[in-house]
Amino acid sequence: TMSLEQEFELIRRVPIFSTTDPSMQKLLAFSSDRLTYEEGQLMFSAGDPPDSAYIVMEGEVDITVPTPKGPLLVNTLKRNDVIGEIGIFGDVPRTATAAARTRVEVLRISRDVFVNVIRSNPDAAIALVRILADRLAKTTAQLRRMASETR
Repeated sequence: TMSLEQEFELIRRVPIFSTTDPSMQKLLAFSSDRLTYEEGQLMFSAGDPPDSAYIVMEGEVDITVPTPKGPLLVNTLKRNDVIGEIGIFGDVPRTATAAARTRVEVLRISRDVFVNVIRSNPDAAIALVRILADRLAKTTAQLRRMASETR
């Protein structure tokens, strides 16, 4: 198992949190829970309430969105990626489903802690916006591809 020191190191490598104050990074490491998901296990489903965000420590997570033709894979997230931040900042139910593609270890960060870190750190907010923009572009591209295939 990972020590608090290793979690702290991991948090420092995550783009959103890399520029935050070390005391904030320590708070994140200290207040986060470590969870393991087995291959195929759901982390959350589209429509669920967004109570937390996750940092992938090990493994891969498939992100799918529900469509009339079934789930559409829009992204696969890996080590150091953040999952579930859209619901927290959009204040909307989960927009996608996250499932472990492999065995996955994550740090779960509660909504309140995550919001506080972003609120007190403009660089983190900008990094978050970049990630959201990138994910929106990926999802849009996948949906467009799907639409052209069904014509």
